Amino acid sequence: MTNGIPTFPEILVATRFDIVLNLDGSKYPVDAAFQECQGFKRTQKSIDLYEVTPEKWGKANNPGRIIQTKIPGNVESSNLILKRGMTISLTLWEWFKDVEEGNWAQRRKKNGTLTIYDLKNNGVVKFEFQRAWPTSYKIGDVGANKAEHEIEELELVVESFIRTA
Repeated sequence: MTNGIPTFPEILVATRFDIVLNLDGSKYPVDAAFQECQGFKRTQKSIDLYEVTPEKWGKANNPGRIIQTKIPGNVESSNLILKRGMTISLTLWEWFKDVEEGNWAQRRKKNGTLTIYDLKNNGVVKFEFQRAWPTSYKIGDVGANKAEHEIEELELVVESFIRTA
């Protein structure tokens, strides 16, 4: 409150964020930082239940009216697509290669965070994803005439995606 007037929560600017990937057992405090993310979505599926009741219905007054009820089902997290300027680090490639070679059970327990900052550079919103593994690794098109940074893209399957702050 300012002077007895409730303050409206600050609307966050989409360009003020940091996506950090921490791989379990890594020798580095941060394994990768990304400049772009797509797919932070969590969905609550619905389950349709149908039951026949003894209620009468219709002109013929038939018994057995069907009633539909919707209840919450499983929660699903969508895949995350993370992008960054390509570096000389092989960390992401080696992680993808480990999964490709069948070591996904040992290599899937990877966690990451997405932190969004306010205009004063305070981390005010935080999302965490757990038990991730790479399903796709891609680099941008290369060309001798391009003056752009090479982009490294990693698509992750995540088992859990939650807002923690």
